[in-house]
Amino acid sequence: MHVVESFYNAMKARDLGSALALIDPNVQWSEAENFVYADQSPYVGRDNLINGLFMRLATEWEGFAAIPEQYVGTGDTVAVMGRYRGTFRATAKPVSAQMVHVFKIAGGKIVRFQQYTDTAQFRDVVSA
Repeated sequence: MHVVESFYNAMKARDLGSALALIDPNVQWSEAENFVYADQSPYVGRDNLINGLFMRLATEWEGFAAIPEQYVGTGDTVAVMGRYRGTFRATAKPVSAQMVHVFKIAGGKIVRFQQYTDTAQFRDVVSA
C-alpha cells in the first residue's frame, strides 16, 4: 500500500519525477471504458502514459486531481476510492466525480492500473 500512497502524495505535490519512479517502465495503465482519455487505453509503458494521458490532464485541466479517500489492499493489489476534481479549461466546467483505482504492485513498482469513474460526467464536462 505504501507504493500507492507515495504515488498519490507525489502527484498531489506535482512531483512527476517521484511519481514516475514508482511506475514500472512497462506498466499497463487502463482507463475506464468510454472515459474521455480511453482513446489510447491501455497505455503501455511510461512514455505512452506520460504523453498520452498525464500531459493531456496537465494541459487541458485546471487543478485536476485524483483525491484518495480510502485505501483497501491485500497482497499485491490495492484499490483506492476517492474523487476526481478539476475544471476543464476549454469549457470552464468543473468535475467532481467518484473514482476507484485498482493497482497491481510488483517489485515495489506499479505494474498495472485500472480506472473506474463516472464517464458520463466527464463527457458532459468536456463537451462544448
